[in-house]
Amino acid sequence: MAGQLIDGKATAKVIREEISQEITSLKEQIPTFKPNLAIIQVGTRPDSATYVRMKCKAAEEAGIIANFIHLEESITEHELYKHVVKLNEDPETHGIIVQLPLPSHINEDRITSAVLSSKDVDGFGPMNIGELNKKNGNPDFLPCTPKGVIELLKRFNVTIAGSKSVVVGRSDIVGSPVAELLKSLDSTVTITHSKTKDIPSYLKDADIVVVAIGRPEFVKGEWFKDNKKGCVVIDVGTNYVEDSTKKSGFKCVGDVEFNEALKYVKLITPVPGGVGPMTVAMLMQNTLIAAKRELANNGKLTNFEPLKLNLLKPVPADFEISRAQTPKEITQVALESGILPSEFEPYGSTKGKVSLDVLDRLQDRENGKYILVTGITPTPLGEGKSTTTVGLAQAFGAHLNKTVFANVRQPSMGPSFGIKGGAAGGGYSQVIPMDDFNLHVTGDIHAISIANNLLAAAIDTRMFHESTQKDGPLYKRLVPAKKGVRAFTPSMLRRLKKLGIDKTNPDDLTEEEITRFARLDIDPETITWRRVVDCNDRMLRGITIGEAPTERGFTRHTGFDISVASECMAILALTNSLADMRERLGKIVIGASKAGEPITCEDIGCAGAMTALLKDAIKPNIMQTLEGTPVFVHAGPFANISIGASSVLADKMALKLAGVEPTLTESLKKERVGYVITEAGFDFTMGGERFINIKCRSSGLVPDVVVIVATVRALKVHGGGAEVKAGAPLPAEYLTENVDMLRKGCANLAKHISNARQYNLPVIVAINKMSTDTAAEHQVIKEESLKAGAYDAIVSNHWEEGGLGAVDLANGIIEATQKTNNDDFQFLYKTEGQTVEERIETIAQEMYGAKDVEFLPEAQKKIELYTKQGFGNLPICIAKTQYSLSHDAKLKGVPTGFTFPIRDVRASIGAGYLYALAAEIQTIPGLPTHCGFMNIEVNDDGEIEGMF
Repeated sequence: MAGQLIDGKATAKVIREEISQEITSLKEQIPTFKPNLAIIQVGTRPDSATYVRMKCKAAEEAGIIANFIHLEESITEHELYKHVVKLNEDPETHGIIVQLPLPSHINEDRITSAVLSSKDVDGFGPMNIGELNKKNGNPDFLPCTPKGVIELLKRFNVTIAGSKSVVVGRSDIVGSPVAELLKSLDSTVTITHSKTKDIPSYLKDADIVVVAIGRPEFVKGEWFKDNKKGCVVIDVGTNYVEDSTKKSGFKCVGDVEFNEALKYVKLITPVPGGVGPMTVAMLMQNTLIAAKRELANNGKLTNFEPLKLNLLKPVPADFEISRAQTPKEITQVALESGILPSEFEPYGSTKGKVSLDVLDRLQDRENGKYILVTGITPTPLGEGKSTTTVGLAQAFGAHLNKTVFANVRQPSMGPSFGIKGGAAGGGYSQVIPMDDFNLHVTGDIHAISIANNLLAAAIDTRMFHESTQKDGPLYKRLVPAKKGVRAFTPSMLRRLKKLGIDKTNPDDLTEEEITRFARLDIDPETITWRRVVDCNDRMLRGITIGEAPTERGFTRHTGFDISVASECMAILALTNSLADMRERLGKIVIGASKAGEPITCEDIGCAGAMTALLKDAIKPNIMQTLEGTPVFVHAGPFANISIGASSVLADKMALKLAGVEPTLTESLKKERVGYVITEAGFDFTMGGERFINIKCRSSGLVPDVVVIVATVRALKVHGGGAEVKAGAPLPAEYLTENVDMLRKGCANLAKHISNARQYNLPVIVAINKMSTDTAAEHQVIKEESLKAGAYDAIVSNHWEEGGLGAVDLANGIIEATQKTNNDDFQFLYKTEGQTVEERIETIAQEMYGAKDVEFLPEAQKKIELYTKQGFGNLPICIAKTQYSLSHDAKLKGVPTGFTFPIRDVRASIGAGYLYALAAEIQTIPGLPTHCGFMNIEVNDDGEIEGMF
């Protein structure tokens, strides 16, 4: 028998051509598709350089970019490790190989193991080798040489299934992996090695023989003599032996005595020209696979893994459901979201912060779809906006396989310890762990509190020192000499510019300039800046400060707000960057001088320090839902007096992570685009109006769809049902079908739909299902919603079923985003060309249904002052009750013909809006008789119990 050659060189060439053709085809659809292989070589070993040249040449022929990184032999292990980590995080690098051997001072295992399994195109990392050797394992890549062996067998039509295979050699690099691959293809495999007795006896009835023992011509040709059917031999060996006939003095031979074996075998690979070229070809093939996966994953480092829900009926308490679910490691959630390890700071295992660097990295991406969740006029029982937001995220991510983010506010601890409870959602649609979510998260509210209170302390301190010192000593102490040199701080230079003083040397100021600079001359009666605490401490609503003897009788009446009512929180929510936050903090107006000039945080010199305190708080926090989908938890402005929405930065970050590359075809964009579900506090007329007219003005973003959450129960309240109270038994009309009362109450829903449509945005009504609802009642809501101009009204049962119960709602949103657009979007009012009064009247009349607006004397006085000070062109936030479209909580349904009273107007200049007070709104709530904190304990395992 004369064996035929298995030409690995020619086969490898064909494979490279196939790869090149596939890359060309993909580039026609996606011009930016560029598979990239990074090759790291340390030192100047000639053999390593030869192998690298081979790989670079093969990459060029295959249409793959080869990024050759040549490093000095003296490089430290840590420096080399950092190179690998940087390549791991580079989205344009699809494959990484570290050319071995490495210098003796470097731990090869540590470096090769550092390569991400998703970029380990060599296939020799611990994860890929481990998965290969596991039963039903799933490696990201097969090792190149074993893969090349199997590819040769297949391309030369060698039947593997049912065959008898003998592998000579048991190395982790070739022998063992080849054996595993042959077994996986249903061959019966025997492994022999150098210590095996009578190897020829194993070859007598072998169909396939793979030799990878690393010894020149170890397997003799005559060993195949007794194999009458003729076998297929794959010689993996590459050995250099002395040969005086060669110019180099060496020749390359395999592990098989080739010329003798050729007489007895059916097929055999030559050396060189057999497996070697195939190894490099498989490296190119693995790199193409990696690039295609990255394209399919839309930049994510790992695929999303949903958490399974164990749905129980009746639905257990929220904290029981939360406790029963085991969250994923937050590092996994971040990776699944497309966040690089260098962009992520874990705070324990279930929460973390995300660097704003994500926005720079993804700045060229088109945004994902932006979904605003809001509601009808709420009742004390709540209508489930947060639960709907979370349920929708679970539906999109865990059931429809869409990239999704839920973006929610960080809850204040005041309600958590008071009566309202938490804001993590409920039932089987929650953010977890719910106790972490409702207590500290990563401490942003505490940072807000200390930044706010630093400014408060600075105000009173400055007034004290100005009252006890003359101009010269005051100026000397404000700008002290350090090592004989005096210098203005950055804040001081900004104040000088504001005063029109063009000097930078403190010694150059005239006496008149020193007085103007040093004396803020704050009028205590105008100070609006109060201290804050994240607790419902009603006794701090009004206090007197300065009672200690050291304050020399300098007392002042003031008070505390709850931390989330601080303008600092609104700034955190509305800022677009760290630099923007610094500017906004500097613009905070704390009061006026006795001459009527606005005094800012910049004047006091506090803005830089406040920025330092908030430099970590500005980074959005990430957590997860019960089904493992990502949740950004960031900022929490008080919804009565502020915008009541999560941060602009979290929204922008999520929209980029859920976005698509601009070079994709329109069909691919449509298929891959992700969704960001964000919530506005209270109803559309309060939260939604502020979200659009204030938050969207700041961010430049526009929602694609508005989701208005409604419940049968709440609509019956607006239809004339009896008063409901949290914790009290529900009256009968809420437990039985009553379509007449419901239809009457739908007028409130219709008003909110009409209000949203004024912005030319599509509206979907989410009917938040409860167990006492009937199909007839749901049909009434749908009929009235469509009549009012909604795109659709869809029943959702996410509280009881998690994401599965919200799939219909999610599909309805997808359809709405595909069939509608926001090209005709418009704001409710203009900030230029309208007075403050006109903007307030527009909101009250168009959104609330008021007939007239009454401006009380204090409000009129403030409007005149702010207009004079140059703040008359800002958006408006109206602080009022959430329980009615009007200012009167008792007026349910759709009240009309009322006069809307504005009793006061205040300025949040740093946040960028004026807020008008329509009624008495407490900026620090009080605690009830039975407080939420009374139920909370920590068990012996350190777990929090008794929350909600």
